[in-house]
Amino acid sequence: MDNSTDGSEKKKVVAVVGGGLVGALNACFFAKRGFDVHVFETREDIRQAKTVKGRSINLALSHRGRQSLKHVGMEEKIVSQGIAMDARMIHSLNGVQSPIPYGKKGQFILSVDRANLNKELLTEAEKYANTKLNFEHKLQDWSAKTGLMTFTKPDGSKEQIEADLIVGCDGAFSAVRKQFLRQSRFNYSQTYIPHGYMELTMPPVNGEFAMKANYLHIWPRNTFMMIALPNLDKTFTCTLFMPFEEFEKITTGNEVIEFFQEYFPDAIPLIGVDSLKRDYFRLPAQAMVSIKCSPYHIGDKCVLMGDAAHAVVPFYGQGMNAGFEDCIVFDEVMEQFNEDFGAVLPEYTRVRVPDDHAIADLAMYNYVEMRAHVNSKWFLFRKRVDNLLHFLMPNKIIPLYTMVTFTRTRYHEAVARWHWQEKVINRGLLFGGTGAILGGSYLLIKYPPDINQLCITIEKVWNQITPS
Repeated sequence: MDNSTDGSEKKKVVAVVGGGLVGALNACFFAKRGFDVHVFETREDIRQAKTVKGRSINLALSHRGRQSLKHVGMEEKIVSQGIAMDARMIHSLNGVQSPIPYGKKGQFILSVDRANLNKELLTEAEKYANTKLNFEHKLQDWSAKTGLMTFTKPDGSKEQIEADLIVGCDGAFSAVRKQFLRQSRFNYSQTYIPHGYMELTMPPVNGEFAMKANYLHIWPRNTFMMIALPNLDKTFTCTLFMPFEEFEKITTGNEVIEFFQEYFPDAIPLIGVDSLKRDYFRLPAQAMVSIKCSPYHIGDKCVLMGDAAHAVVPFYGQGMNAGFEDCIVFDEVMEQFNEDFGAVLPEYTRVRVPDDHAIADLAMYNYVEMRAHVNSKWFLFRKRVDNLLHFLMPNKIIPLYTMVTFTRTRYHEAVARWHWQEKVINRGLLFGGTGAILGGSYLLIKYPPDINQLCITIEKVWNQITPS
């Protein structure tokens, strides 16, 4: 749908604040609809930057993100630049590796490079004649009544623009959202988890990956963990997640090696002793914040998307996917209400808030699963039960991870369905176990075994399993 079809009608101006992943993708969505799009980014153009500042945690692209990229014709290009990960690869303390598939055969998530993806999306946005990218523009103020925005440039000069719609995609510490905090009945919460993260690099060995490439490698150690994702240059980006107090206990290179020898011994030769000693102290551990707010809009003038609306911790691999899905959900609501911002913005808030809050909570839950539950035999047994039931009844029982990662089932509906399934399956296992015990007891009573024979058999088994 193109707003520019009527030459006498002036195109509406959409100002996207933030040229990161969600901002750049949003620019493509709005430009495709024919709006006059202006993107404002505080940093320099990362395509020209010598070093890219900011987070570099690898991203896991899954179905929601891919569908959003597909809508603007970018899916195939980005997928071709990613590495498929079919399963988690669990590294136990003794070095044994055990895969846990993510879903059915053919279902995988993609390891993609954040900076490269951002560059590709900015280049795509720039292809639209009705899009203008403005770098090194810092938002100073904006008006919820008029849509007037004031930006400061590096030389100290100011630039103003009046927009019909302001789209805040400027991250967890959003300058756009500050104005929301002045409004009454705006709910906002932020939670820093007690864990930080640190990134290390595992280089190639003889020009090839040091470990199996098509896996998300996890070293779960109950209170903390390390993960590794593959990169196109045959390196792995390793991320150590751990309570800040544990990071602070390690103060020397030798202590780093002692720590890795105790918890991640198989990783030491792959990362390298010298690299570990050096890189551990290159940057301090970084914090992780979870942010929830509501509503996502003010009147018909401004809306928040991506981390500005819902920063989530990275443990479900859905931060970027949820942000990209914001773009396609907003576009679907625009289609539904014929681009009437007065109707679109409140509907977008109504539809999207419960889903983003649900994925924020799930991301918190999944950290416990990744660092602790995967060590549990019960967890692995339940995974097999869930997968078997999904195979037998694909439309009735769907694992939570499958709903979140391989479908566009609304996040809050996926959580509600998961709780229902857990209740049903656990009840079935309880009844099945109880039935087996009762049935076995009945058979023992009806056909009692010869006690003497039973004693001889038990004695034989005992002698076999105990050393002489």
